[in-house]
This record gives sequence, C-alpha cells and structure tokens, in this order.
Amino acid sequence: MSTSTVWFLTGSQHLYGEETLAQVAENSRGIVDALNQGDLALKVVWKPVLTSKDAIRRIMLEANADDSCAGVITWMHTFSPAKMWIAGLDALAKPLLHLHTQANVELPWASIDMDFMNLNQAAHGDREFGYIESRLGVARATVVGHASNPRVRGEIDVWMRAAAACQAGRQMNLVRFGDNMRNVAVTEGDKTEAEHVFGVSVNTYGVNDLVAAVGEVGDAQAETLAGEYEVLYDVVPELRAGGDRHASLVYSAKLEIALRSFLEAHDATAFTTNFEDLGGLRQLPGMSVQRLTADGYGFGAEGDWKTAVLVRLAKVMGQGLPGGASLMEDYTYNLVPGEEKMLGAHMLEVCPSLTTATPRVEIHPLGIGDREDPVRLVFDTDPGSAIVVGLADMRDRFRLTGNTVTVVPPDQPMPKLPVGRAVWVPDPDFYTSAACWLTAGAPHHTVMSTALTPDHWREFARMVDTEFALITAGTTREAFEDRLRWNAAYWRLARGI
Repeated sequence: MSTSTVWFLTGSQHLYGEETLAQVAENSRGIVDALNQGDLALKVVWKPVLTSKDAIRRIMLEANADDSCAGVITWMHTFSPAKMWIAGLDALAKPLLHLHTQANVELPWASIDMDFMNLNQAAHGDREFGYIESRLGVARATVVGHASNPRVRGEIDVWMRAAAACQAGRQMNLVRFGDNMRNVAVTEGDKTEAEHVFGVSVNTYGVNDLVAAVGEVGDAQAETLAGEYEVLYDVVPELRAGGDRHASLVYSAKLEIALRSFLEAHDATAFTTNFEDLGGLRQLPGMSVQRLTADGYGFGAEGDWKTAVLVRLAKVMGQGLPGGASLMEDYTYNLVPGEEKMLGAHMLEVCPSLTTATPRVEIHPLGIGDREDPVRLVFDTDPGSAIVVGLADMRDRFRLTGNTVTVVPPDQPMPKLPVGRAVWVPDPDFYTSAACWLTAGAPHHTVMSTALTPDHWREFARMVDTEFALITAGTTREAFEDRLRWNAAYWRLARGI
C-alpha cells in the first residue's frame, strides 16, 4: 500500500483570470501538503488545476492507466461549471472522493470582499459538482470539512484504505489447490463474475503441484526455518530440535517454504486448500497457512476462494493499524441465558495477527484429512471490538454481510481445543444477530478483523458496486428483513432486465 497514491484534482475555470488561477493552484497545493502531513494511509499527489473539459477527461484517463493511482480526490476551489466534468467522470474507472473543503478555516471577517468571495467559492462550486455526480450516478465518497480537521482526515483515511483494497483486488491472483469441499453450497461462486466485480483472477492448480514444490525444499533450509520458529513461538518440547516429533515441525517448515515460493512464482496474493484433496501432502497445511496470512496473504479453507479474497482485502485495508484479520468460522454457541456467546475457530488456519500474545506451537491428531498429525499455532484472540464479514454469491449479485462484535475472553480454559480461536458477543444480541445472518444467507466462513470498522467495508462495497448488509447495535430483525427486500429490488433494477 505504501507505493500507491491518490491524485488531487482541483476544479476552476478561466473566467477569473491568471492571477486568480495561480492563487487557486497555491491554495490547492496547501491542501495537499496538509493532507500529507500526518499518518494517512496513502500519499496525495497534486495535479495542475483543471479548467477545461479536455484537460479533465485526459487526467481521468491518465489516472485509469496509472497502476500506482488508487483513486482521485476532487475539490472545486472556485466555481467549476460541471458540464466540463461530464466526459471525465464518465471515463473515470478509479474510486472517487469528493472533498468539500476550502483553503481557510476561519472567515477574515474584517477584510472580506468580493475578490475573496470570487476566489473561495467551494460552498457553491462543490454543490455544482455534486449535482453532476448525482445526475450521472457516479459512486463516490463525500467528505466535508477542513483538511486539518481530525474527523475529516479520519474519513479520508478510511476511503484511502478501501481504495487500496479495491486496487489490490484488481491486481489479485488467487491460487486454488484443488476444488472446494464436496457438496457444500456457500463456498461455490461465479469466478468469472468475481473477476468482473472485484478484479481477482481465481484459478485452480493441482495439489500435487504443491507436493512437487515441497519436494524441492532442502532439509537444511527447512531446519533453518524451524529454528526460527523456536525463537518466535512457544514451541512444545516434542517439536523442538532433538524432540521426538521434530520431523513434523521441519515438514511444516517445508510446507511454508513451498507455499510461499509457489505463490510468488504465480504472482498470487491469496490461496485456498482443501482437506479432501491433499494428494501427496503428509500434513494438512496449518502453521504454514497461519504464518503466510500473518504476512498479508489471503486464505480460505475448503476451497473457499471468496473468503480468501476478503482476507486479502482486510489485510490491505488494515495495514499499519493495530489489530489483525483472519479466516474465521462460526462453530458453536454458549446459550446460557444472559451469557450467550459465539465460539469461532477453524481446523488449523486462524491467523495469529488476532493476538498480541506469543502463540504456542503444538501438534495434535486431526480427525479429517487422513494424513499425519498437523502442526499448528494455538492462541486466543485478544479481547476488544471487531467486525466479522462474509461474502455470498446470491446468483444475480454478491452480498457482503457484516456484524459488529465484541471479542471476550473464554469463560474457562479450553485445553482440549488446540487451535487459534475467538469468543465473541455479537451486536445487538446473539438472537438478533444469528437470525439476521441466517436471513441474509450469509456464509459460515467469515473474516474477522480487529483493525477495521464497518466504514472500511462500506466504502469498499460502494467502490465495487456490491451489496453490503450490516448488523449493528441498532439492528432489529424487522428492519433488517425490510432492508434485504429493498436491496433485492434495488440491485435487480440497477442491473437491468
């Protein structure tokens, strides 16, 4: 994300003369400088003031063609007649943020005159621009306020992170080792439509291609990585060098090295595995997957490529923020009245970015997969606010469903559940949350993020023109059901006959 930028486009016109346009450019640079002084996710790049339809169209086409440009920010410093923007807005294929701001924070009450008024016309120049955006049906974020305002900067940062995720989706290659779990419905999906909507290219490779890659990893290379594990984690004695089962740790290291090299060779940033299709692998990949996702790769279990896409997007959006993101699965409930909670986990692959504690490396039998006991990282997710999201193919569109939750400590230790796991209380309560999730047809594989908020996912959904159904503290079943009905009508009308 550090190499991506957003372009800052300022609108004006020749009516005001060269002196005024020079002042517009200076003020515009000042806004860009202010935005770049701080911790926004992306650098803002200033572009010359736009005063004609041809210049506007050309700059939009240039933004489209520049792979480093994640999106554009527009500001109408003066009055920029919006008909000039029609061709450019029609051409723009990158995310758009309309910043409704002005150069000054406080009005110069004693000295204000018509020259000042003619120069600082964003109050109605941006309204002219907002009209043409709405007239053309242009999807955009709108942020209002001065660039120095922390609230404004926070909203821009959210948009930037979503734009970076949108850019990552357009550049994403996803490797599926085998197909998805047999007879499962929700992990299926239209991969062609996914490339159209999200940009991700999803392709399948034989699992024995991975087996061959594992075979190419030397013992010394794997031993070196296994030694790093012993420094980074709390490795149980039987897996340490000299332990009875050290060979299993070394094989897990070979899996990681092979997976990493395979993904790099195919320029892939996300992948899936399937316990029903392991070919010549001796273990179902566990710790290797956990470490790769901690490094920013997307992953979905059982061939669930849609969840792998979401994990990767969450990693991109959350880069540099406290917290993490991981594949999660709704497994089982605590239904004691007044103490209702959800317990999420997966067989092996929950990402350790969800904890600040040192994970423990353990080895245990796995009742499915018919392979050797796999190595895994064991930990509890840190308590705090989080969001879980899931992506489902609804046949005529994708639906992204989200639920704000609070991660809590387990009521008691779980010594016989040696996996990465999370316990949470969903908003607004367990019963409403579960009923709404089921009503939405949302999946059992999700992404849990302790770094992101609903605003990040909402902005992303807007950028890729995808339905977003959110369950929060204020949600009721009746209102949520109504929203789904309205959404269904909207999306079917929006897609046309």
